[in-house]
Amino acid sequence: MQSSNPVFARSEGFNGRRVSQSGVTYPDYNAPAPSPHGFGEQQAPEHYAPARPQAPMTIDSVVQKTGITLGLVVLTAALTWVFLPEQLLGMAWMGGAFAGLGLALVISFKKVISPGLVLAYAAVEGLFVGAMSKTFESMWDGVVVGAVVGTFAAVAGTLAAYKFFNIQVSPKFRKWVVAAMFGFVAVVLLDFVLSLFGSAIGFNGFGPLGLIMSVIGLGLGVLMLILDFDFVERGIAARLPEQESWRAAFGLTVTIIWIYIEMLRILAILRGQD
Repeated sequence: MQSSNPVFARSEGFNGRRVSQSGVTYPDYNAPAPSPHGFGEQQAPEHYAPARPQAPMTIDSVVQKTGITLGLVVLTAALTWVFLPEQLLGMAWMGGAFAGLGLALVISFKKVISPGLVLAYAAVEGLFVGAMSKTFESMWDGVVVGAVVGTFAAVAGTLAAYKFFNIQVSPKFRKWVVAAMFGFVAVVLLDFVLSLFGSAIGFNGFGPLGLIMSVIGLGLGVLMLILDFDFVERGIAARLPEQESWRAAFGLTVTIIWIYIEMLRILAILRGQD
């Protein structure tokens, strides 16, 4: 099944096909793992089993790379919070946002994942998150802690629901979520451009319309997280090379930052209405 997610679509393995180290794509035969008792094994045909000089991606490697990537985001955000002067926060906020968007596009459309670019993205997003968080905290005391707790709760709750309720991602579900995501981003960017000419609609503001948009954005973030979990499972089932764990880490990091930003905006807007 071809993925519609731009982060994962460039990788064959995340779309149900196995890729050898030489770049050859093989059909997804999904042979069951050997029995721990030494019997009942089902072997794949010999011509579908090329030598693998690199270990395959596992859930442990995905967790490890995601931890490294998110850890760098948090570290850079903390350094920005502590050392960046207040008069530079706006510049860091905007610069980090646009630099992060550019790096995200480059990473998304690269067929071969680059760990260096993923880490560069994490550092730039840390600058953006740190500057934005410090600005919001100076205006609405306590919103950052609430947003962090809310993000952890959203991620943990979504993962629990995905596993315990055995959520199945259908092609139609995937198509609608991705279409909604692009539509949401288009509306937000349009409102930003209009704001440069003094004609903003209010989608990025802190009024009722801004609150509605952030609630929608948070809902989309949770749905995208479900897609991310599904894509990671597909990659592991396809036995992708271990390096593809960086692509999975990148996709999860993008979504988690999305959820945090929307959570931060919701709390700020609600605090502003007190």
